[in-house]
Amino acid sequence: MGQHGQQERDSPVEFAESVTQQHHRIDPGNWDNVYVVGDVHGCLDAFERLLEELAVDADDLIICVGDLVRKGPDSKGVLSLVRERDNVLSVRGNNEQGLLDGSKSDPALDDDDLEYIETLPLAISFDDALVVHGGLDHRKPVGDHDATDILEIRSLTGSGYERPYWFEKRTRKPRVFFGHTVLSESFATPAAVGLDTGCVYGGQLSAYDWKSETFVSVDPAETYRERSSDSIVDPRPAEPLTE
Repeated sequence: MGQHGQQERDSPVEFAESVTQQHHRIDPGNWDNVYVVGDVHGCLDAFERLLEELAVDADDLIICVGDLVRKGPDSKGVLSLVRERDNVLSVRGNNEQGLLDGSKSDPALDDDDLEYIETLPLAISFDDALVVHGGLDHRKPVGDHDATDILEIRSLTGSGYERPYWFEKRTRKPRVFFGHTVLSESFATPAAVGLDTGCVYGGQLSAYDWKSETFVSVDPAETYRERSSDSIVDPRPAEPLTE
């Protein structure tokens, strides 16, 4: 299969310098399959069962949209799985960022884990796809987004749960794969793919098969956190893609 870790030099996604340093570009041609996985939040059992359902082997690539940790029962186990497998990557989520800046905590994780979390990029791209945790605001150039934008964007009116949501209005490339916003069901348009289907809240853990353009989901063993229905989004179809 060649060098799985080899990065492409050129990317159609141009961030500001502060983000470019934390943007990894990969070549999907080095892998038999590419799967993008939603927010795991410490749900190791569901994560392992999803990988089994996908029949992932060493020649398949898994990319997680961040929020590997916190809220669920086994943050350290999830982080260890990602660290130990060469074919599993992740971007940084707002929960990982919170651990680094001290606004969040997870007693299961030690300094070594935090050092690893600090290596997680803000963005991973391949082909015409971009994986980030929160998303992009189509109203401004990609290069004008800072780390907070990429990690936390949800509503175009602020950070809360008010329409319009950025992913329902996005109609251009790159196609953005994202988590962060808990959805009642997985969401896909030619311009955005939403993967946080609320596993830790009793929903599902979802993956998108990039080559077959299909979703695969598994149920968690139990509901680990309660969540108000007004902070679970029923996604609406977006407008047609524009070039």
